[in-house]
Amino acid sequence: MSKTREQATSEPDTSGWERSIDKADNEWDSHDCDVREAVHEYDMHLSQTPGYVPLDWKMVKAILWVETGAKRAQWKTRPMQIGNTGDPGLQALLGNSDGGELILPPSYRRSLSIDGVRRTPIHNIRAGIGYLLLRMTNFSFQSVLDADTRTYDVAVRSGDNLSSIARAQGSTPEVMKKLNPSAHVLRPGDVLRYQKASIQRVITGWKPITASGVAAYYNAGGDAVYAKKLSYALAAVRRQAEAAACK
Repeated sequence: MSKTREQATSEPDTSGWERSIDKADNEWDSHDCDVREAVHEYDMHLSQTPGYVPLDWKMVKAILWVETGAKRAQWKTRPMQIGNTGDPGLQALLGNSDGGELILPPSYRRSLSIDGVRRTPIHNIRAGIGYLLLRMTNFSFQSVLDADTRTYDVAVRSGDNLSSIARAQGSTPEVMKKLNPSAHVLRPGDVLRYQKASIQRVITGWKPITASGVAAYYNAGGDAVYAKKLSYALAAVRRQAEAAACK
């Protein structure tokens, strides 16, 4: 029996990306162990940062499905698409001015390179996860004590203030104020206490890693339906049988 017009229009409009995900075969699982290993490394590295929640490796797998999928050639080289021409994400991660040095585990910071990330899938995955976490991090600049936590004394000289003393002694005004709470008016000969410190970028918290959050901060508006695609892919990944053990 032929379908009525009402029946035809009431059926869901399954787009190409949905059909690809619905037909995902074992090849779509080929990066699972690399994803799980990298997620574990980042979890270990970042576990002591404020508010860190262990990363769901299945969310990362869903991102791979949205970014490429096993039917695209990039699946075998650049499954998370980081390192594409014109993409600033890789430089932000590997450089020293955006916080990537705090996100990358030391072993990844030594081993990842622009060329390797563009050519080797496991390196692309490691860098892609790093950039995802970089985009989901809340940073601020704060006084950080040096490894040398001893307290020193310094005599005030004519014309000194807390900022100039901190600068000369390798400390910060915040540390000086904390150690010398009554030093409102400085006089030559006063003795102040200080510790070695510097202003550094630090991790203060994390944005929730949800489909909408990843779309807003990782994809950054590059695809208007990215959150919808990611939610669909994540649901499909969660319906899969339990993943096999990795070596």
